Amino acid sequence: MYLKTYDDWEKAAERLYLQNPDTARYSIIYQHNKGLFKVKMTDDATCVQYRSESMQEFKKMEKFVSNLLRHMASTEH
Repeated sequence: MYLKTYDDWEKAAERLYLQNPDTARYSIIYQHNKGLFKVKMTDDATCVQYRSESMQEFKKMEKFVSNLLRHMASTEH
């Protein structure tokens, strides 16, 4: 399911990760020829996706993913 706004995707992705940190994962696809990026967060049961051509939103997504990775690295298993 593609969400309409970046803010909606970020909230849904964060919620998905916090509910299932052991199975959640994300992917980013950038299509240079279209200037389009797609980001997806899934835990195999739920999948939230977002796509945009806005570099400003891409920068927001980079910051979110950086914070997410920092959280993943600091979590003890």
